[in-house]
Amino acid sequence: MGEKEVVIITGCSGLIGSALINKLGGHFTLVGLDKIAARQPPPAAECVCIDLTSEEGMRGAFARINTAYGKSIASVVHLAAYFDLTGKPSELYEQITVRGTERLLKHLQDFEVEQFIFSSSMLVHAPTEPGKPIDEDSSLAPRWPYPQSKVDTEALIHTEHGNIPVVLLRLAGVYNDRCHSAFLAQQISRIYEKQLISYVYPGDITHGQAALHLDDLMDGFQLLIQKRRVLPPELVLLFGEPHTVSYDTLQRTIGLELHSEAWRTVSVPKTIAKTGAWVENDLLQEEPFIKPFMIDLADDHYELDINRARKLIDWTPKHTLIDVVPYMVKALKADPPGWYRDNKLNAAQVAAARAGAEQEMTSMDAAAHHKMMRHHADAMREMHFRMLWVHFLNILLGVWLVTTPFVFGSFDQTSFPETILRVTHDRGLWEPSWRSAALVWSDVASGLLIMFFGALSLSQRLSWAQWANTLVGIWLLFAPLVFWSPSAAVYANDTLVGALVIAFAVLVPVMPGMSHEGMMDHFDVPIGWTYCPSTYLQRLPIIALGALGFFIARTLAAYQMGHIDHVIDPFFRGTGGLNGTETIITSTVSKAWPIPDGGLGAVTYMFEILMGAMGDRRRWRTMPWMVTMFIFIVVPLGIVSIYFIIIQPIVIGTYCALCLLAALAMVVMIPYSLDELVAMGQYLVQSHRRGASFLRTFFMGGASPGSQQDNKPDFGAAWSAMSASAIRGVTMPWTLVASAIVGVWLMFSRLVFGSIPPLANSDHLVGALVITVAVIAMAEVGRALRFLNLLFGVWLIVAPLLLAGGSLAAAWAAVSAGIALIALSLPRGHRSTEHYGSWDHYIA
Repeated sequence: MGEKEVVIITGCSGLIGSALINKLGGHFTLVGLDKIAARQPPPAAECVCIDLTSEEGMRGAFARINTAYGKSIASVVHLAAYFDLTGKPSELYEQITVRGTERLLKHLQDFEVEQFIFSSSMLVHAPTEPGKPIDEDSSLAPRWPYPQSKVDTEALIHTEHGNIPVVLLRLAGVYNDRCHSAFLAQQISRIYEKQLISYVYPGDITHGQAALHLDDLMDGFQLLIQKRRVLPPELVLLFGEPHTVSYDTLQRTIGLELHSEAWRTVSVPKTIAKTGAWVENDLLQEEPFIKPFMIDLADDHYELDINRARKLIDWTPKHTLIDVVPYMVKALKADPPGWYRDNKLNAAQVAAARAGAEQEMTSMDAAAHHKMMRHHADAMREMHFRMLWVHFLNILLGVWLVTTPFVFGSFDQTSFPETILRVTHDRGLWEPSWRSAALVWSDVASGLLIMFFGALSLSQRLSWAQWANTLVGIWLLFAPLVFWSPSAAVYANDTLVGALVIAFAVLVPVMPGMSHEGMMDHFDVPIGWTYCPSTYLQRLPIIALGALGFFIARTLAAYQMGHIDHVIDPFFRGTGGLNGTETIITSTVSKAWPIPDGGLGAVTYMFEILMGAMGDRRRWRTMPWMVTMFIFIVVPLGIVSIYFIIIQPIVIGTYCALCLLAALAMVVMIPYSLDELVAMGQYLVQSHRRGASFLRTFFMGGASPGSQQDNKPDFGAAWSAMSASAIRGVTMPWTLVASAIVGVWLMFSRLVFGSIPPLANSDHLVGALVITVAVIAMAEVGRALRFLNLLFGVWLIVAPLLLAGGSLAAAWAAVSAGIALIALSLPRGHRSTEHYGSWDHYIA
């Protein structure tokens, strides 16, 4: 196979393997052995797929090597091994590292191998103290499964290498100019993000770990291969920098480079650190980098004596870690997401850090920008012309509204049903005829205004008229409530026309006043996110729940206004011959509102439906004000709904079945809308940091340099794909579902135990709040809110001691519920693979 000598490298697609191929390429004929994987080694080596755990696979690989390259092999660099950071024993250490090496040596006996280099670790040695370096003859005392597997493999090589000369190469922690060291990358990222944990260390901060630059390691490998014929038949070598940098020095250097401040680090007791690690790993089910076993090793100090390597192969490192740290930090600052990805960290958390430098407009000359804006203006004029039909429809709706009083006979209506007269007397309202006349003239005036503003909207220059018609539409939604419409037909007509006017004014056509730059930017995935939070599929559950709430509230309003004489409630009884729902919506609490509170709820749900349908997939950045209004309606009014549910049995003494269903619909909307709120908030912060006006961006939107396109299925995909897309960002861990069930139990425990206030009211109040928190926390961006249920759990435990009104069984039930709630609220539960930019920090 030519004159070049053959070198085989196992684990050839890894960091060290790839670098070694690049180093030796052109000097040797290179053969790479590795598992089938997405990563491929550099092209200088042929990659032969191999599985160290498979005898058949090993046999096939060496048959290929024998056929293509012959029997003569200059060197085998064995890098492949199993490694994880859990600190727990694993059968894979034995199967891959130990037995895999055994199989490798077995098949190499059939070849003429001049050298076998095994990549071991300095961690096989017992740790030492500063000023007392370790040499190759120092005692072996591996402290966790990974170095133990290296010790076991070294022992196997000693007995099984036969006539093959071997080098047991014990390496310090390898790094390069972009870091690529798991422990060091975590240390740098913690300081970069100014995490609280970056200020503490559970060990002696004057201790440290020896390090080794990747380039120096490559030089060492090359020297070992070149001088293989003069080396002892069995050689142990330590590779590393002779000066070990302490943890404290590293911290201070990193802090200076990143934030121009010497990072101060405080030693904390191991018991405290272990408790924190246990809470994160086992109790909260987080996946932090720091594991409990690492805390035991925090005091370990590794300092190396490399005189043997100097003497035998004339190898001395040319780099020092403390001098390379500035290069690592420079690479991080230049491209935080890329640096995080290279070091296998969560790049979503820092994706926005570089966005400000990537604005497309800044790299565009004035002429090109002017040309683009002109094309966009032409496109907007063409779109306005194509959408003129919506304004003509609004004009027709205005005509309809002016003429409907004649169709309904509202001008001369003098007789009204008994239910209308009852409501008039019960609520102390104006006479029905006066209210009917006032509503008629309101409709006529509104119709004329809609016609007028609709006509003005035909001109693109008078886009403000669209907003004027929107205000008229909003008034139409409220007018029947303000005048307590005696006519069900007029109420329905005004609601329908008002909603359509709003839709045709600003929902169907392009909303006026939006930023041109924002509209020209077609990307819809926020920086650092893995999906678009504003797709129509994701808004569909909100719209559907809004429709359910609207029809329920509309029914309640019809009863309150006297349009119907009965509301169905199959579960709860009320007072005075009324059922629970009728009692609630005619109570003093309900009468405290100047308009029918059921009608106010219907208007709110209608707003949710309209806002849910408004805007395209980019609205988290093109319509921040609208997203804010949408969230303002969903979240606070969802909390208000829960408040009314809470006070029903406490103040009124019964429940309203339809109110419970409507409140549930309102609360379930919240987790589906939170991710859009977070994305919008992040965008506003990023835009402000880029120097844009906060208020202008809030009301007009803008572009988002650094965003991506979401190509996941939308409408038209398979039902399974559509369903998965509709609930992205929302998961239902069993712990939260169980917490909600505990909340339901608490709300109705008074019916089981016959409890009375104040304990019964306490259980009911806490139950409603627990359900609310559990449901909202199902949104991954709101997962940390579940910790509020810890407080409610504590209260449930102490409440029977402070409040009367319950039996011993009721007290123990409350305590048991509190304990269960605490246990259920600690674990984070299942989390999807989605990312939320810098908000990933808060998904605790």
